[in-house]
Amino acid sequence: MRFFLTFLVISAIWGGVMGCHRGEERPGRSSTPEATPVTVAVVTNVAWEKSVSIVGTLYPKDEATIAAQVEGQVERTLVDFGDRVRAGQELALIDTAAYDAQLQQAVGNLAKAEAALLNARQNFKRIDQLREDKIASAGDHDQSKAQLEQAEAEVKAARGAEAVARLHLQHSQVLAPFDGAVAQRFVGRGDYVKSGTPLFNVVNDAVLKFIFQVPERYASFVEKRLPVTFSVDNYPGKTFRGAVYLISPSVSQANRAFGVGALVTNTDFRLKANTFARGALVLERAASTTAVPVEAIVNFAGITRLFVVEKNIARRRTVETGRIRDGLQEIVKGLRPGELVVTSGQNRLTDGSPVVTQMAGPKKSEMNPPREHGSPRTS
Repeated sequence: MRFFLTFLVISAIWGGVMGCHRGEERPGRSSTPEATPVTVAVVTNVAWEKSVSIVGTLYPKDEATIAAQVEGQVERTLVDFGDRVRAGQELALIDTAAYDAQLQQAVGNLAKAEAALLNARQNFKRIDQLREDKIASAGDHDQSKAQLEQAEAEVKAARGAEAVARLHLQHSQVLAPFDGAVAQRFVGRGDYVKSGTPLFNVVNDAVLKFIFQVPERYASFVEKRLPVTFSVDNYPGKTFRGAVYLISPSVSQANRAFGVGALVTNTDFRLKANTFARGALVLERAASTTAVPVEAIVNFAGITRLFVVEKNIARRRTVETGRIRDGLQEIVKGLRPGELVVTSGQNRLTDGSPVVTQMAGPKKSEMNPPREHGSPRTS
């Protein structure tokens, strides 16, 4: 009986102590973490040009190193570097007097051979008639025929020599192969040149070729006549335009890209050949593009992330970004239109944090987006 009473007293005291502890813990206890207030924006689709950034070089459409086609001394050079020339214009003269004399000699030799041919033809005709009359012998007939054939061969040779001499005289007058400008002059008056010696470098800079590389993943989009925009360092802020006209049929294994060429009309010859250029190849106009406000993007340790709100819970998500325009960031991969992204308060969030959302106000660029390079308004 005494043992039972002692047990009851100890149990009552222990229960009181535990009750006091539970009473002390209840006021400071929280069942859920406090929600963080954030502003959010809706992931939208905007009508942007689908383009790819490009860098390349402006090459002349035509370029030629003009070499001597005859041997001799340079009599005159008629142009220098920087001079504009027309197709067929004389650039230099190479020993024209000597080649003119050779032509006159060849013309004389041809006339002499033709006279000999005429005499041989008349002689053969006479012998042939005498042979029919049984007067001339067979030997005389064969000899006159051989002389005729030899005279005909000599005329052919003389005509060939005359043609070569005439061609040499033409080649002694160095002509421009196309409209363009002299980029470099290699020889001057008095220099002795041989056939194949470089004389001038001429470029056609009225039309330039903008050659650049495009990653292979865009191969299905690239086609002729697509617009290209670019800029060069010597005209800051100025945009130039061209159109695709060359597409390489193969992809380079070194950089997994293929070559593309655009023709550019060089108005007023402002652009110089072999200039470095950078720009964009427009693959599609007014293409639907997923975009979010730039404030939603968080870059940390080389990783681009943002927070997506799902049922008042913030979820961290890694995304792949593209262009920035009018305060909006293009999202290439990782988001769908209609989702909510956090635009402020991200520094207080972790993955799974509860949030209280408030919609961000519209930006001026979103209310009245400007046109860019003639592209449709974004929406």
